[in-house]
Amino acid sequence: MPVQTNTLQSLGSFPVALVVFAGVAIFLILRLRSVLGKRIGFERQQPPPSAAPGFQGPSFQGPVIEGQAVPMPASRPVPDPHSPLGESLMRIVQRTSDFDPPKFLEQAETAFRTIVTAFANGDRNTLKSLLTPHVYETFEAAITAREAANEKHRTDIKAILSASIEQAELLGDQAAIIVRFISDQVNLTLDASGNPANGTEAVVELTDLWTFERNLKAPGSGWHLAAARNG
Repeated sequence: MPVQTNTLQSLGSFPVALVVFAGVAIFLILRLRSVLGKRIGFERQQPPPSAAPGFQGPSFQGPVIEGQAVPMPASRPVPDPHSPLGESLMRIVQRTSDFDPPKFLEQAETAFRTIVTAFANGDRNTLKSLLTPHVYETFEAAITAREAANEKHRTDIKAILSASIEQAELLGDQAAIIVRFISDQVNLTLDASGNPANGTEAVVELTDLWTFERNLKAPGSGWHLAAARNG
């Protein structure tokens, strides 16, 4: 009568328990790698994903342009925390519990998209919530002049290639961070007849340096655009 061969017996003298424990260990390692992230030196307790640290105003969700989602930036580097710039950022981190440099860059990029689009559309309410009073006056005057000339401005942000922190300062309770944005845009001003008056339909790479300021002591104070210039 044939003897049925037990599967475990086919392993011979090889320790079966070792195989089982090794499989469990590999499974646990893969699970840990899936939930653990990389530390960069600025970590502290993070706010919920729905929160937008520092920035106040409209919801900063990525916009959709011409029916297509805007791509993520190719580069959003964070300064080494041990560099002079990183140490300046760390002083801000130590002053306020909701400031996180990587999250700040993410929200600054979204604010950039929102402000550029709002200016093109003449959306004063959105601009007023995101700009300092002085900068808002400048933007509002440009919108008013455009409306008086019966002109319309069109801006399409095709991509943000880079968003990086260039400088950070903390003077008393006032924090200021300069962010360099490199983006591909289409900027075009149309006259009253709908003909191009300024700009081009071609995609142009632009570099902008934006300064965001925040009063760390004022309750509920957020980051506002305090200066903008070409880089």
